[in-house]
Amino acid sequence: MSGISENDLRTLEQKGISREKVNAQIETFKEGIPFVDLEKAAIVGDGISKFSSADEADLIKTFEESKNNLSLLKFVPASGAASRMFKALFNFLDAYDPSEESMAAYIDRTGDSAMKQFSQHRQNFPFYDLVQNRISGEANSDDEEVYLFVKELLSDNALNYGFYPKGLLPFHKYGEHTATPFEEHLKEGANYAKSAGRAMLHFTISEQHTQLFSTEYNTVWERVSAATDTAFDVDYSYQKASTDTIAVNMDNTPFRNEDGSLLFRPGGHGALIENLNEQDTDIIFIKNIDNVVVPENTAAVTHSKKVLAGLLMKMQKKTFAYAKLLEAHQVSDAHLGEIKDFLEENLNVRFSNTYDSLTTENKVKVLKDKINRPIRICGMVKNEGEPGGGPFWIKDANGNVSLQIIESAQIDTADDAQMGILKNATHFNPVDLVCGVRDFQGKKYNLLNFVDHKQGFITAKTKDGKDLKALELPGLWNGGMAFWNTLFVEVASATFNPVKTVNDLLKLSHQVS
Repeated sequence: MSGISENDLRTLEQKGISREKVNAQIETFKEGIPFVDLEKAAIVGDGISKFSSADEADLIKTFEESKNNLSLLKFVPASGAASRMFKALFNFLDAYDPSEESMAAYIDRTGDSAMKQFSQHRQNFPFYDLVQNRISGEANSDDEEVYLFVKELLSDNALNYGFYPKGLLPFHKYGEHTATPFEEHLKEGANYAKSAGRAMLHFTISEQHTQLFSTEYNTVWERVSAATDTAFDVDYSYQKASTDTIAVNMDNTPFRNEDGSLLFRPGGHGALIENLNEQDTDIIFIKNIDNVVVPENTAAVTHSKKVLAGLLMKMQKKTFAYAKLLEAHQVSDAHLGEIKDFLEENLNVRFSNTYDSLTTENKVKVLKDKINRPIRICGMVKNEGEPGGGPFWIKDANGNVSLQIIESAQIDTADDAQMGILKNATHFNPVDLVCGVRDFQGKKYNLLNFVDHKQGFITAKTKDGKDLKALELPGLWNGGMAFWNTLFVEVASATFNPVKTVNDLLKLSHQVS
């Protein structure tokens, strides 16, 4: 980076970012990030496992028999603000004046189907009673009441829900009280991430929301603890400033703010690999903050998580045994073939065409490299049109084939062959992972060693009216885990209930019966 000033150096030092890292990021902008090369979609029987009821029962038994001797953690990315969830409502406040037109006229004029659904079914939202009590008697018509309802919900001098982290909004209505996603995750943790009566949960949050989360925990923990007979250990971390990425102008020179300072932007959820790397437990469950269920689906979620955890334990048992043999150099040619078959058939590992011609010594090196990696078991639901990533077999620049979660933004939409593969995808990634991050000696892997830095994203943004390019780090469960050993497992659709817009709370999967 040329033209660096003393002030720039101080900024880098304060953020914990090296000059070398900035230079590398600028080179990434110059070179661009290539699209992934999809070989084929992962499907059941070819990259995705589907278990019988008997197999699932055996895997759950494996988990249940050992869990009290293991340290378990539920890791929940929870820093997202709710502003995008209420986008349609913010637009409505800007565009609608109840003194000038009716709601019917507004909807006819704008075609705002989201607002039509919201207004017609607002009594089914978990926050309805709270908002309605605050605006009681203020409206002169039903149309004005809708407007005041939305205004009370979002205004910064009222409930200000647009500012709140999504994890602290009312999601589910239980008689006299409502439950936030944070509370629902505590309940879930008690069901499958509890060891010896204690559940550990880690939430990655925005630092500005620390007090809000702390207050929520103090409000609900006693109720949840009594209902689930569980003691909780809850802690938080923040996305590190050192994971911010530099922004550049369209000519790839560093973008500067109006005061001349360098502009850095958050690196996206891929930055959380740093937070995950600081967790040192035997099994880590990962699930997004907005994917929670009402009681009727709790059993399905618990069942699914235990199946995935049991599969992880089964795979680790064999993996560790083989890793010990390789480390002790106690392997015959028959052992080498057995280990290679295990990696291919059970952990979806692929080998180069030159492997068979290697010396025994070099085969051992390859096998040690392939087997000594963290393991992720990823639940996959049938694709029903949700936006997001999915499971694919991909080929890297060196011709190596691996099983990965790929986002549509990583795919060349101008390539008919690649789009054909995308359209053949049968499953969707709901961010439902169970991870093993320790090796056969019980030492935690350095997860930063297993990131594919070529799977980031370059996006177009604006600042102060000027165009710029921003860099997002490889996604946490995409390139952030690219070099892990990976298994995909079909799980029930009932386990996946995200809330991307406020109207998603109207779905039956979020209505407490």
